[in-house]
Amino acid sequence: MQQTMEAVALWTGRLARLALWAAGIGLVLMTALIAAQVFWRYVLNDSIVWTEPASVMIMGWFIFLGAAVGIREGYHLSFDVVLYVLPHSVKMVLFSVSDIAVAGFGGGMIWFGWQLAAKTAGNMLPSLGISGAYDFAPIVAGGVLIVLFSAERVFRRAAGLPTARFGDDPEAA
Repeated sequence: MQQTMEAVALWTGRLARLALWAAGIGLVLMTALIAAQVFWRYVLNDSIVWTEPASVMIMGWFIFLGAAVGIREGYHLSFDVVLYVLPHSVKMVLFSVSDIAVAGFGGGMIWFGWQLAAKTAGNMLPSLGISGAYDFAPIVAGGVLIVLFSAERVFRRAAGLPTARFGDDPEAA
């Protein structure tokens, strides 16, 4: 199982790196669009009508992609006070319970994000000329990645592989 999980971790690591690059590019693109909007509005006394809704949509993408990568890398919030007095085996079980709860949250993002997208699919975003469902695509995609990365963490731990948590020494993980 350990070799299989190492192969899965390699694949999900590449997926996480791709998501992080997409999030970074989205952040830069959103910043450029907002800067262009400010320039057009205040210097040229005109306005580009599509930059604001496009920037908000791009922001959704980089937030949810970045959050999913944060889950994979162990940067989600946790309350660790009790863990300091528990034996290692109990900690591992509680870490897995935490990852399963996070996966459940990701499942909720998929379910409810999909419902929101379906309800707004018939609406058009006037300044972009696309369906309103696209506003909720980042929630669904982020949810899929959160479920995938959380499941990877549980299975890595079950296979005995190091699984990083916030605050851990990267060399020890």
